[in-house]
Amino acid sequence: MSSLQKFLTELRGVFDPSTILTAKEDLIPYSFDGTAALQQMPGCVVFAQSTPEVAAVLKLANDQRIAVVTRGSGTGLSGGSVPSQGCIVLCTAKMDKILEVDRANLTMLVEPGATTLTIAEAAGAVGLFYPPDPGSMKISTIGGNVAENSGGLRGLKYGITRNYVMGLEVVLPDGEVMWTGNKCVKDVAGYSLKDLFIGSEGTLGVITKVLLKLIPKPAAKKTMVATFDAMDKAAQCVSEIIAAQIIPCTLEFLDRTTIHCVEDFAKVGLPLDCEALLLMETDGHPAAVADEAAQMEELARKNGATEVRVAKDDTEATKLAAARRSAFSALARLAPTTILEDATVPRSELAKMIRFVEAIAKKYRLRIGTFGHMGDGNLHPTFLTDERNKEEMHRVHEAFKEIFDEAIRLGGTITGEHGVGLAKKDFLPKFVGAAQMRVMRELRRALDPHGILNPGKMFD
Repeated sequence: MSSLQKFLTELRGVFDPSTILTAKEDLIPYSFDGTAALQQMPGCVVFAQSTPEVAAVLKLANDQRIAVVTRGSGTGLSGGSVPSQGCIVLCTAKMDKILEVDRANLTMLVEPGATTLTIAEAAGAVGLFYPPDPGSMKISTIGGNVAENSGGLRGLKYGITRNYVMGLEVVLPDGEVMWTGNKCVKDVAGYSLKDLFIGSEGTLGVITKVLLKLIPKPAAKKTMVATFDAMDKAAQCVSEIIAAQIIPCTLEFLDRTTIHCVEDFAKVGLPLDCEALLLMETDGHPAAVADEAAQMEELARKNGATEVRVAKDDTEATKLAAARRSAFSALARLAPTTILEDATVPRSELAKMIRFVEAIAKKYRLRIGTFGHMGDGNLHPTFLTDERNKEEMHRVHEAFKEIFDEAIRLGGTITGEHGVGLAKKDFLPKFVGAAQMRVMRELRRALDPHGILNPGKMFD
């Protein structure tokens, strides 16, 4: 009897058989995530519905030395939840309860399978605000957001997932359950272990509860769209907005290819006679909102904006934000394979990086649509290709190497919000250096000595 068969026999003794998938046709949807051109068949899928069930799976898997890959909705874009061959996929999507909303302490306790949108709506229902908003927020789960340290459109002003995690319940690889963090605004007792698990991509433990920080809802907001006849001008406008010490809620960028795809897909009335578009939103006190909006409009016009349009009401503002969120889906309609990356540079280097991406597209004869969170330097060059064309895919990989090398040269990073996973682990050593690689390997080995959790991700 193989280790996996022995594991399944023991697991069926304590789990409802309907929560375990082993048939090949049932496993196929769990053999890939949102990352293009990556797929691997697992040995089985187990749907855990409680912390004790997660602990039971990990204890058995650790005893049998079987790999475990944790998965939520599978929206990741770096291959973080792609199974290793024959592994156990531990799916936490059914652990989706909001356990507590504590208005007195401005916190919310949730299970890992709760979607980002559900959390945002639950906060809004009591007059509070959960800012992190990844593009996949309608279906991405908070466990995955924490594991990947996800960003989003509002990251410029409000920060990323890490900034809103106050505590975590984590099951360690041997099945032991640990709680780290609490509702205290100040707590400096010992190591900040919760920060170790945020962004760990499922390699150190399995997150089973998340204590989130909420904040008061902004009193007012204003949304504007500025159009430019050159991408450089849009990038320079962003740099000058930040240099003027204005921190908008949202400062998003779309190039011509993306604009046309999004408008064809979402039909929200985006202008089509431009090379670049900035979606700008400011929120806060009404007087501050009015002042910031006026300054951003002035800077946009100074940097050559052909038009600056203000959303007439909340409905139009919501449509514009939804259109930006649809950029990936809209571009994906143009080619069989869509590869979305997230090279990030200091905001002062945006214009250089955009020019470089344009040059790389010409050099390698590739079609690239670029959009992203320009306010925090996070660009999404999106390659429209076909993974069946081996020669073209080789050019895509060579182009990515140059883009990441340039991002590092400009003082940037290989990933601003998608994580390392499988897709970018070859670039990690060059970015972080030998000392950080050694420390990360030692931490991983200390917590998971048998290497069962998400093997092969981030580094070998």
